[in-house]
Amino acid sequence: MPTIPIFAQAPLKPDLGAPCNGCGVCCLLAPCPLGVLLSGRRTGACDALRWQDDGALYRCGAMTAPGAVLRARLPAALHFAVPALAWLLGRLAGRWVAAGDGCDCDAQLEDAPVDIGQP
Repeated sequence: MPTIPIFAQAPLKPDLGAPCNGCGVCCLLAPCPLGVLLSGRRTGACDALRWQDDGALYRCGAMTAPGAVLRARLPAALHFAVPALAWLLGRLAGRWVAAGDGCDCDAQLEDAPVDIGQP
């Protein structure tokens, strides 16, 4: 099992099937299919994952900051389309990441023996 950097303030991972609480474990381990498109990779932390200080939790940037996620991924020549695409992504991302369907991450976690700092 890989070691993942995670904010110590993040909520504990919920049980499989329990509602998402923003722990971030699933997205830090590997991107979902939408995250693969937005990150350009199939392993490692999803580039779209965002830490929210005010709630001390992780959220999918495709849902919370679609414009920023698209600007980071799209070439500069396509940035003119970001407003329209961000509106669309913001509307559809919840369905594409299965928001509200419950935790589907079966990873078993251990406490890290050292302070790994902020991701």
